Amino acid sequence: MNRKGFTLIELLIVVVIIGILAAIAIPKFANTKAKAYIASMKSDMRNLVTAEEAYFADSVKYTTNLGTNFAVTTGNVLGAIALTGDGWTASVTNTNYVGHMCAIYIGSTAIAPANKEGEPKCN
Repeated sequence: MNRKGFTLIELLIVVVIIGILAAIAIPKFANTKAKAYIASMKSDMRNLVTAEEAYFADSVKYTTNLGTNFAVTTGNVLGAIALTGDGWTASVTNTNYVGHMCAIYIGSTAIAPANKEGEPKCN
């Protein structure tokens, strides 16, 4: 008698191999959402710098109200833009990534977690 198909042992071995591969792959992708939220917040901070510098080029001053010239990504919340003696500071949070924020500053007045002028930093 000639039977075609897989034996129970062969199927169990395949299931075990798939389980091992899944156990390796799942932790690698666990932080993907968090990385996407951080990238979104950093992108908004860089766009804010561009909008502020464009306003500065026209008005020779910074502003706390860019109006329709700047909007954050859906899910991101822009904190108050604060003017300093020689620049400004700002921060952004994400409604889906609670407890974390990104900040940026221009000038000499730093805002945590930013520690380098013009470079968005997140915690």
